[in-house]
Amino acid sequence: MLTLALTLGAQSGHADEPPEVTVSNLRRVFHNGQHNAFTDLVKFRGKYYLAFRSCPDGHMVHPTASVIILASDDARQWHQVHQFSVKHRDTRDPHFLVFQDKLFVYTGTWYSGETTIPVKDYDLNLHLGYAVWSEDGQNWHGPTLLEGTFGHYIWRAAAHGDTAYLCGRRKADFEVGPRGEGHTVESLMLESDDGLIWRKRAVFQKVKGDETAFLFESDGSVIGIGRRGGDKAQLLRSEPPYQQWDRRELDRYIGGPLIARWGERYVVGGRKSIGGNGPKTSMCWLVDDRLHEFAELPSGGDNSYPGLIALSPTKAIMSWYSSHEKDESGNAITAIYMADLEIDSPD
Repeated sequence: MLTLALTLGAQSGHADEPPEVTVSNLRRVFHNGQHNAFTDLVKFRGKYYLAFRSCPDGHMVHPTASVIILASDDARQWHQVHQFSVKHRDTRDPHFLVFQDKLFVYTGTWYSGETTIPVKDYDLNLHLGYAVWSEDGQNWHGPTLLEGTFGHYIWRAAAHGDTAYLCGRRKADFEVGPRGEGHTVESLMLESDDGLIWRKRAVFQKVKGDETAFLFESDGSVIGIGRRGGDKAQLLRSEPPYQQWDRRELDRYIGGPLIARWGERYVVGGRKSIGGNGPKTSMCWLVDDRLHEFAELPSGGDNSYPGLIALSPTKAIMSWYSSHEKDESGNAITAIYMADLEIDSPD
């Protein structure tokens, strides 16, 4: 188990600067010899839940992929409560949603068929969302295909009131053409009354649609962080009925974006590539539409896709995956990690 502790963040000296954060108890919580990636965290009915994809064949599209769900009473000791796969499909990017007194886990799935397919045969138009759900975190239903998501690559889920929302990116007009997403991909806000049947609410990106995380305010307004391929990410805002969107470019690329509320502040996390140091998982405060990094986690190579749970206004836990460690033979492993976060008290 890793025991490193570090403090990163804005330098002190101005009262309006975001606080520094101590990162401690860094630990590898799961590795089974497979490629383990794409994490999310949630608290449901007093327990903590951690989800991720596990695949013996690696990062790319394989029908051998599955989603593993772990549970814990204390976020220290974890045990598996569910694992699922979808026949002929690659399950990946699992995300939690607590909605209508149920815990949902959503996954986007590429069609692969009986065996691994070459990259040239990936087809976004055959993408399909699936879900499993539970009323108690122990007994699970599904996986069930999500009506209205065929041809959509679904991403993080969020809810406001009696409605659930997903980002779903798709080929414009479901155009049939060469493999690859390119600039013709648009991002939609999808909505659902039951978490299983989805419909279009709005198109919020007409070009370079990509992974987008939503966070709703009490008045129904929404803030989002949108990946834009390898370009700089965007900060998105809209109000009901979500037909008009404000888009502002941020200062960096963000892979696997997260946006969450921690006390009265906003946290943005994901993979950065800045300064030629290679990809790293980082966490930032979002203040006045600008990012202020407070932690760079031990990470490298294939990494990112963080999850976060705010435990109190000053304490939180987070998850991510990375391939910066090696096994006894010197080969890189791709494993699941967690850390404790605590806002430093002012002097």
